[in-house]
Amino acid sequence: MNESNPTVFIVDDDASVRKSLERLIKSVGFNAETFTSAEEFLSRKPYGGPSCLILDVCMPGLSGIDLHKKLTREEIPIPIIFITGHGDIPMSVKAIKNGAVDFLPKPFDKKELISAINQAIDRDVHTRKLLIEKEEIQHRLNTLTPREFQVLRWVITGMLNKQIAYELGVTEKTIKVHRGRVMQKMQIDSVAELVRLAQKVGIAPPNK
Repeated sequence: MNESNPTVFIVDDDASVRKSLERLIKSVGFNAETFTSAEEFLSRKPYGGPSCLILDVCMPGLSGIDLHKKLTREEIPIPIIFITGHGDIPMSVKAIKNGAVDFLPKPFDKKELISAINQAIDRDVHTRKLLIEKEEIQHRLNTLTPREFQVLRWVITGMLNKQIAYELGVTEKTIKVHRGRVMQKMQIDSVAELVRLAQKVGIAPPNK
């Protein structure tokens, strides 16, 4: 299967629902994979491309809600669209608050479902892009020495070299050298860029 093309995973114990959903999803150009249970879905090897999960709420064994909780706990950020024949408004609100993209009662409108799928795929593409960017930033951070990392945290405060030198008890020339190495290793040209990268990976300035 081509992992560059988005895949929609369908988990529902109703064979007719799985078949109709698979046909609909393939008709709009996405890959589709069906599973009869949450347990069967969990046994599949991890998927490397953009994807989303259409998940029935009420199933024998592990329920759709339980699967959602498990994926959340294990930090598997696949966007979920719940479908159900037993849903109610409070359950729907709770599912959305817990991160689900949508909650559609059966029988659902095909256009509404396709819209939800597109939204879910867009969310997953964005999430994956951010994850790759964070990994690249972390890779650069790992090349810094402890002192360079310390200087980085002071640089993102916007302080001048002589001010940072005073805080760390070293010469201004030493800070200038470290600062230059930080900018080189982080592959950036400005403090503004450094601040943006630091924010993306949760690096905070030191407590003064």
